[in-house]
Amino acid sequence: MTARDRDPDGRPRNQRPRDAFGRPLPHGAEGVERVPDDYAPSAGEALSEARRLLGEGQPFHAHEVLEGRWKTAPEEERELWQGLAQICVGLTHLQRGNRRGAAALFTRGADRISSYGMPYEEIARTARSLGDQDDMDAGAAVAVIRDLL
Repeated sequence: MTARDRDPDGRPRNQRPRDAFGRPLPHGAEGVERVPDDYAPSAGEALSEARRLLGEGQPFHAHEVLEGRWKTAPEEERELWQGLAQICVGLTHLQRGNRRGAAALFTRGADRISSYGMPYEEIARTARSLGDQDDMDAGAAVAVIRDLL
């Protein structure tokens, strides 16, 4: 068995290339550029970059940016960043056709961010609403969340 690449703290890194929807590709395949494992954006940088990526239809990569902020944010902000990242993963599931997984992640993310006040209460309401729809359109859902972020 091949040894996994690990960071200095012993956590595994996923070095496989990914497509625009975040799906792993075979080793050696050409994928889209990834967010570095040590990315530590400020709050403003994370929101701006996540908006940009959502505008390009790449919620998986927006999730990685928000996850970078979640891992480095002050303790009192971590639920917010984790919840936003989960909503973006929900959008990723929606793009991949997994409506049930999308709905579950929209709910989890909304639960985490709803106590942070406006505009996060509105994002939470919208995420829950998207999760309740049987005919969610991935492109429209990504655009709605981007516009609220």
